[in-house]
Amino acid sequence: MSVQETINSAKKIVIKIGSNTLAQSDGTINYKFMENFSAQVAALMAQGKQIIIVSSGAQVSGLSTISGWAHKKDVHYRQALCSIGQVELMNRWRQAFAEHKIHVGQLLLTKNDFENSHVTLNIRNTMFTLVDENVIPIINENDSVATDEFSIGDNDNLSALTAKLWNADLLILFSDIDGVFTDNPKTNPDAKLIELVNNVSELRNQIKIGETNSFGTGGIETKLQSAEQCMEYEIPVLLANGSKENLLSGLYDGSLKGTLFSK
Repeated sequence: MSVQETINSAKKIVIKIGSNTLAQSDGTINYKFMENFSAQVAALMAQGKQIIIVSSGAQVSGLSTISGWAHKKDVHYRQALCSIGQVELMNRWRQAFAEHKIHVGQLLLTKNDFENSHVTLNIRNTMFTLVDENVIPIINENDSVATDEFSIGDNDNLSALTAKLWNADLLILFSDIDGVFTDNPKTNPDAKLIELVNNVSELRNQIKIGETNSFGTGGIETKLQSAEQCMEYEIPVLLANGSKENLLSGLYDGSLKGTLFSK
């Protein structure tokens, strides 16, 4: 099945937006992207699709609000910065979707939440209730309180956990790359986009795993981990470039490409 066919047939879609997608070159939040993206999501919802968003960007939003903290590397300042930034991030998402008369709800989660069956049931019930009322749940890790021991670590894996919990039909991971390539396309002009992946283990033997990118916590490996998790539950995963103009509608109409992980 092609990318276009996969999106067309999916009703319940989880979309993960990485920090690199949300950040401008100076590290501040790209509000224009959020406005454009919300319009595309509204168009999908008008066609009967249900959407959950996993949004990074709390720390980036914090730096956009209090730029003087950019040099502070202490973990307590980092967590405090996320606390400030999460408010700004959600306010911007609220404003962006309000233009289309769509409400949003916030869920901040940690690793412990997914390890407690009672809490997990409550998360699931809240997600279903919000979606049923045409409210978009916007999910992020609770970076203000999460530590290494209790942290999910990256929103690629958080989005996979969300997709499984919601029984999603599709997970879309937006990053700063067009998809998975045979080599790093930024350094090797001969690198080829791999458009369909049926087996992640075999893929690892065919490609070079690079390092994490500028603003985010994950690299290509965390995206492969996310895809593996979802494919076990027969949930296809699409990795695509979040910096492309009209990214959602482009994937929907087939004019943009990505890497589709599907059995």
